[in-house]
Amino acid sequence: MTSRPARPARVALVGTGGIAGICHLPALRAERDRAELVAVMDVDGGRAKAFAAEHGVPAVHDDLDRMLAESAPDLVHICTPPSVHARQVVACLAAGAWVWCEKPPCRSLAEYDSITAAESEGGPYAAFVFQHRFGSGAVRLRELIAAGELGRPLVAQCVTAWYRDHAYFEVPWRGRWDTEGGGPTMGHGIHQMDLMLATLGEWSEVRAMAGRTDRRVETEDVSLAMVRFASGVMASVVNSVVSPREESYLRFDFTDASVELRHLYGYGDADWTYTPAPHVAADRAGIWPVTIRETPSSHTAQLAALLDAYERGERPSTSGDGARRTLELVAALYKSAFTGQPVTRGEIGPDDPFYHRMHGDVPGWAPEVP
Repeated sequence: MTSRPARPARVALVGTGGIAGICHLPALRAERDRAELVAVMDVDGGRAKAFAAEHGVPAVHDDLDRMLAESAPDLVHICTPPSVHARQVVACLAAGAWVWCEKPPCRSLAEYDSITAAESEGGPYAAFVFQHRFGSGAVRLRELIAAGELGRPLVAQCVTAWYRDHAYFEVPWRGRWDTEGGGPTMGHGIHQMDLMLATLGEWSEVRAMAGRTDRRVETEDVSLAMVRFASGVMASVVNSVVSPREESYLRFDFTDASVELRHLYGYGDADWTYTPAPHVAADRAGIWPVTIRETPSSHTAQLAALLDAYERGERPSTSGDGARRTLELVAALYKSAFTGQPVTRGEIGPDDPFYHRMHGDVPGWAPEVP
C-alpha cells in the first residue's frame, strides 16, 4: 500500500451526457484541490468539444485508447451506457488509471469479474457509483447499529417507486437486455438495494417476481422480492418505473426503533425519521438522528471518499466484493423471478446462464404488454 504524490489527481470524463454535467462536474468542483479535470472523451466528437468549451477542459478526445495514452489520467469517470462499461473500465485499468463508473456497474456478474481480474493490488481499482452509502444519515445509522444502540434488526422495506414514461424508453439503448442489462431492478432500484445491503450486511436468499405491466420494453418494468439476510433479517423489495407518485423509501425495524428514509434521488439528514419503541426513554432516542456535520447523499460525498482511498492506495468500499454483492443480489432477483425458484447467495457461478446475462436467456418469462 503506497501513498500518492501530493498533487491533484488528473481526471478524465468518458461520456459527456447528462449525468456528467449534472453530477460529476459539481463533485469535481468541490474537490478541485485534489482532482483536476484534464480531458473529456465522447464518441460524439462534437458533443465532447462543446462540453469541453463550456467547462474549460483542455483536452478533447473521441477515442478512449488515444485519450488514455495522450492525457494519461490518474482517475477516469465512466458516464456511458451500461453495454460499454466493462470494456471501457478494463481498458482504463490496463492503462494504469483508477476508475469511477456509473451504475449499473456492468451487465452481468461475468463482466464484473472481468473487471476485478484487471485490477492490481494497491491499485488501480474500479469503483462504482453507489452514492447513497455516503450521506451522513446513512453513516450515522451504521454507527448506531454497530454500537447496538437500536437493538437487533428484524425487518426492512426497500422501495424504488419511480416513473419513466414511454418517451424515456425511446432512447435506443434503454429497456433492452443487451444494452442496458435490465430494467428498474438493474438501473434504478439498485441504488436503494445497495444502501439496504450497506446497512444490514450479507444477504442469503431471494424469492422474487418480475413483469412487464405497461412499458413496451424487453426488460421488466416492475419487480418484487423477499430477501433473507445472513443475520435472519427479512426484507421486502419493490422496484418500479410505472409509479406516478415517485418515492425512494427505506424502512428498518429494530427491537428498539423504526428508522425510515423518504426521498427521491438524494437525501439529507432531515429525510430520516427515528421512532423509538414504547420501552425506550425519550432522552436516549433524542440523540439517535444527530450528526456532527450534515453531508447529503451525492456524487460529491462519494468522490471525497474515493479520493481518500486513491491517495492511500487502498481499495474503495464500492469496488471488489463491496459492489459485487449488490450486483449479485440483482442477478439472484432476476433468476428467482424467471425460474420461480428461491436463489441463495453464491449459487450463480460461471456454469449458470444468469452469471452471463441477467435474464439467463429464459424465453417467454413475462407476457407481452396488453
